[in-house]
Amino acid sequence: MLFAGTPEFSVAPLQALLDAGYDARGVYTQPDRPAGRGRKLMPSPVKQLAVERGIPVYQPTNFKREEALAELEGLRADLMVVVAYGLLLPERVLNAPRLGCINIHASLLPRWRGAAPIQRAFQAGDEETGITIMRMDKGLDTGDMLYRLTCPIAPDETGGSLHDRLAPLGAKALMAALPGILSGELHGEPQNDAEAIYAHKLSKAESAIDWRQDAAAIERQVRAFNPWPVAQTRWNDANPRIWAAHALAGPATGEPGQVVGADRDGIRVACGKGQLCITRIQMPGKKAMPVADFLNAHALDGAVLGR
Repeated sequence: MLFAGTPEFSVAPLQALLDAGYDARGVYTQPDRPAGRGRKLMPSPVKQLAVERGIPVYQPTNFKREEALAELEGLRADLMVVVAYGLLLPERVLNAPRLGCINIHASLLPRWRGAAPIQRAFQAGDEETGITIMRMDKGLDTGDMLYRLTCPIAPDETGGSLHDRLAPLGAKALMAALPGILSGELHGEPQNDAEAIYAHKLSKAESAIDWRQDAAAIERQVRAFNPWPVAQTRWNDANPRIWAAHALAGPATGEPGQVVGADRDGIRVACGKGQLCITRIQMPGKKAMPVADFLNAHALDGAVLGR
């Protein structure tokens, strides 16, 4: 068996495979990247675990070169498990293992195909999400569904906390599905393309808050983008980042973006509909802090955010 993954989200499934005694012939992960103040090359979380467990690690920059393709085919694996690998796999790679490739996807397919399913489910106000084990094909998250586990989205959830809950759920789903996949007894269910929604990759550009939206939508944006890229707004020639906030019921009492009240319990901002109460904020170059601490050094009454 082969495993392909890169970020922290991929670690739990690999750990589960190894702990269950499955034979891992190799681990594929992205090349080491510079990180930290010194920009020192750092291995991915998946590589770190593979090295600790003595598993061969392969790090091609892509699969366009014949050498990388031939190397993978030469491993003669039965199956390849792919979790947030970060590289597109050509058909030759998908067909190399005897049983093909399966993917652990962090949504209830066909809803939220693509790069940011966790955050997009959050933004859309979905009440639940989950994990889908699917058989990979040449499309983008279009393969047959083999196994699914659901997960409720809590009202106080953030993108980070949901990510952390889905990672072990991915491992659980994999362990449940794998025996049937290897024996050939688990048959896939085709996706309904009409129900598919594409989860576009996150960008810093969309982190800016549009105060003309309703407060509930802005709250979902703040929660979805925590811990990255973090929602932000314009104020006093700076872009403070909003780490925590919640919508307040009732009508807006000012123009969108206007601060209508500020005390230790929060900064209340008028929105297109309702108000948003900011409770944790961060100025550029500073640490994130509770609003009570922020207001000790900043006066916001009557200010208009987003300008």
